[in-house]
Amino acid sequence: MKRLAKPRIMPTRRAHLLRRRLERLTRPLPALEDGDVPALHRARVASRRLRELVPMLQIDGDVARKLSRRLRRITARLGTVRELDVLIMLIDELHVSRREHREALSRVAVAVARKRDDARKRMFDRLPIASMWRVAKRIARLADELEEIEESGGAAVARRWQWAVDARVARRAERLTSAIEEAGAVYLPERLHTVRIALKKLRYAAELAADIAGDRLTPDIRTMRRAQDTLGRLHDLQVLIDRVRQVQASLTPPSVALWRALDALVTALDNDCRQLHARYMRVRGDLEAVAARLARSQADAPRAHARRAG
Repeated sequence: MKRLAKPRIMPTRRAHLLRRRLERLTRPLPALEDGDVPALHRARVASRRLRELVPMLQIDGDVARKLSRRLRRITARLGTVRELDVLIMLIDELHVSRREHREALSRVAVAVARKRDDARKRMFDRLPIASMWRVAKRIARLADELEEIEESGGAAVARRWQWAVDARVARRAERLTSAIEEAGAVYLPERLHTVRIALKKLRYAAELAADIAGDRLTPDIRTMRRAQDTLGRLHDLQVLIDRVRQVQASLTPPSVALWRALDALVTALDNDCRQLHARYMRVRGDLEAVAARLARSQADAPRAHARRAG
């Protein structure tokens, strides 16, 4: 019996996807102004997803660059505060799971909280909420312009922007493969950081491709998310180690007991990092397979589209 062909899904239109991603940026803005931590995280992720989308929209290059620059500024300003929020949440968690290091953790928590408060104040000084709303309004106007173009452009427009996204996925898959190979099997934080960034960029591109195709969550994306969670946790612990060492170096007056307590905390955190590295090594082969599969399938996609187009 002949198998029925899988029905082709019409690619999601640019205007529709742009509006959907814009809504995820504007929704948390009122709570962000009130200092809501989850709202800041959601706004930052939304700005990053918009940055992923804008260069792919097949719009005027100057417009795309200007908008990307503004979105990058939003992501960076929110990211500075978000990193410190994450550290505070991590310290709170370790207060429960690592009670033997509570004295050292409390000392670090005070320093991190002070930096977080300063960073939040600077963020609103340099990036007022009104500025973010202005960027949002510009994106909304762009979505309206795209909708008018798409009404007359038809399938050709849809193919062109889908090819651009497919090409980006293939390039980023190749970069992830290179980063994994360069990181090797030895625990080297800088190289693992490079893998984490390459993985994050590939995941964002793959999620955009899935959004366009109407396929929300593929097995490959789930694999990437799990690996990114592991590498993200490892990165957070490494950042905390750096903060502990900063506190250790700035002890005034010097305290041998506290210095030793901080040193013991660094050792414990470093051991956690090594365990997470071992977990990453167990899924490294899966990541390599995902990268190879995406590089191959996305590179072949333009040829398949061209054949269907005749």
